[in-house]
Amino acid sequence: MEKYDVTIIGSGPGGYVSAIRCAQLGLKVAIVERYSTLGGTCLNVGCIPSKAWLEASEHYYKLKHQFEKFGIDVKEANVDILKMNQRVQDVVQEIINGVDYLMKKNKVTVYEGHGTIKDKDTIEIKGEDKTETIATDKIIIATGSKPASLPNIKIDKNRIISSTEALALREIPKHLIVVGGGVIGVEIGSVFARLGSKVSIVEYFDSLIATMDGALGHQLHRSLRKQGIDFYLEHKVTYATATDGKVELKAENLSGKEEMSLDGDYCLMAIGRKPYTANLGLENIGVETNEKGQIAVDENLETNIKGVYAIGDVIRGAMLAHKASEEGVFVAERIVGQKPHINYSLIPNIVYTQPEVAGVGLTEEELKKANKSIKTGSFPYKANARAKISMDTDGFIKVIADKQTDEILGVHMIGPRIADSYTEAVVAMEFRAAAEDIARMSHGHPTFSETFKEACLAATEDRALHI
Repeated sequence: MEKYDVTIIGSGPGGYVSAIRCAQLGLKVAIVERYSTLGGTCLNVGCIPSKAWLEASEHYYKLKHQFEKFGIDVKEANVDILKMNQRVQDVVQEIINGVDYLMKKNKVTVYEGHGTIKDKDTIEIKGEDKTETIATDKIIIATGSKPASLPNIKIDKNRIISSTEALALREIPKHLIVVGGGVIGVEIGSVFARLGSKVSIVEYFDSLIATMDGALGHQLHRSLRKQGIDFYLEHKVTYATATDGKVELKAENLSGKEEMSLDGDYCLMAIGRKPYTANLGLENIGVETNEKGQIAVDENLETNIKGVYAIGDVIRGAMLAHKASEEGVFVAERIVGQKPHINYSLIPNIVYTQPEVAGVGLTEEELKKANKSIKTGSFPYKANARAKISMDTDGFIKVIADKQTDEILGVHMIGPRIADSYTEAVVAMEFRAAAEDIARMSHGHPTFSETFKEACLAATEDRALHI
């Protein structure tokens, strides 16, 4: 029986990154993946394909609606959904190949099959053709999550679909009904709205992306409505069924209890995800889970069974690929006796719509609930020269700082290329910068980043210069 120092179950961004770090630290590592490709949900049917679709649809939308204003005359623009789909798959395959290479480079042994924990030192791997058993000193559970649905609605993967099926569609829906106005719902909804679908988003709460700062959800609502998406906020979905190539959905208005119905050709269930822990053998060794089905871990991400760890979507906290990666590195370093740390309050949430959205630190609602004495500063992209040049003027950056110390406590952004520019806020907050620290730094002109400087100026005695 082959023996390893660490065996990781699951090869998503938590699992494969943890495997690399374990190997770098001199450990003998195995990774177990039930599917034929590495990378997990994020790489295969989540983060990567969704962003490839978003990028393609954004190019098409700008070509149709903005290029003429730039003086670029395009006589006719059409979408070849099959070519677009193929390009997405090519991007995914290229990154899968990259992960394969990294496993070989770092001498990580890859086992294909379903991993089951037989005891805390033994894992059984059941593949298509054979069953193997390996011995291990430590186990890291990194099996991720799967799409959730409402109790009374079954995802049939045909007309009532999850994000997995939505990202593999080979036709543009005439009318896509989206249940859920969170990250997955607004991202995939915006893809097909830009490609020409009628899109209706039904959301239980009174705002989109309800877990983020309230101002971001309200601005995103306005921006996506301008792109043609219909919204039904504060509606509870009561019924959805698929017959004869169409979907009928019914929902109840929470305030008036009035029922409305929608007919579409597809219905995307985007109410969130749930931990994937089925048939892992957790009961064989007594690993504890909570009422949400998440694996319970301590401050070292170790379960109640010594030597068994869990990371990513199967444990508490936001279901984010970059959170899982940080946790994977954290556990690897803990195993060898190092003392790493993760500041969970500074793991950003990102939404890749157009405009893009990101939030890091505490929201204004959270700070007010905690009776924290704060001040805020905001600056709109419509007053930013670079945004005017690129015609990306929707959105703003809001900075929240401690009223007494001026330390930045939260930064909430919606605007162009936010997913790439928010990192300045993370760095500032990691080093506990004051709003004035950023306000006094030179930012290149004309750049989108000047908006952050101006928002910090606005938070520092209302000193914004360009508004």
